[in-house]
Amino acid sequence: MIIIPARIASNRFANKVLVDINGVPMVIATANRVKNIDDVIIATDSLDVLEIAKKHNYDAVMTSDKHKSGTDRIFEAVEILGLGDDEIVINVQADEPFIEAPVVKKLYEASQEIKDSDILITSCYKLIKPEFANDPNHVKVVIDNFSNAIYFSRSKIPYDREEHLDYFGHLGLYGFTRKTLKEFCALPPSPLEDIEKLEQLRAIYHSKKIKMLEVESQSFGIDTPSDLENALKIFS
Repeated sequence: MIIIPARIASNRFANKVLVDINGVPMVIATANRVKNIDDVIIATDSLDVLEIAKKHNYDAVMTSDKHKSGTDRIFEAVEILGLGDDEIVINVQADEPFIEAPVVKKLYEASQEIKDSDILITSCYKLIKPEFANDPNHVKVVIDNFSNAIYFSRSKIPYDREEHLDYFGHLGLYGFTRKTLKEFCALPPSPLEDIEKLEQLRAIYHSKKIKMLEVESQSFGIDTPSDLENALKIFS
């Protein structure tokens, strides 16, 4: 199941999940991108989003407005829906209206393959140029020899003394089973997560494994009005 967390509040871009993307609200544009991979549910704290989802024939569930992360919101939705422990749950952020379906499908298939392993989360990265790495809205990841995440940051990591490195840019996609999702949400929030405002650091802080998949993607999350302007120029 694909669950799209759609929080109405946003410090950097008010009501961004409702802004127009080529004729439909952003959250619907995102759902349309992935609807052929698996069932799609929108998890929201907004009656407006709930009504918009119904208008566009998507199921949606109301969740608390107190969640600090999209993954915590998704877990509440999973509990409401009564999913089984082995159910695959893919978190696709509502601000990814240009995400490519093959990328999400690859994540879905990889999440199926590691059900019985010690991996807590699967996620994705792509190569990005240094000019994108300088942008704190483009999250970077460092991985180990087994393609597990070592650290995520809004800063440019690793430090490249010779300034010719392509960086690994993180995509805001996560794969869980219902069981590992519950485990993640039971972890205490971490100081790293609070400092960087990156929920995935909760797992690393508590020594949990995040398997990273390299993908090819032109998409990026819409965090600010300038991101939206740039994206519409690129993808129109």
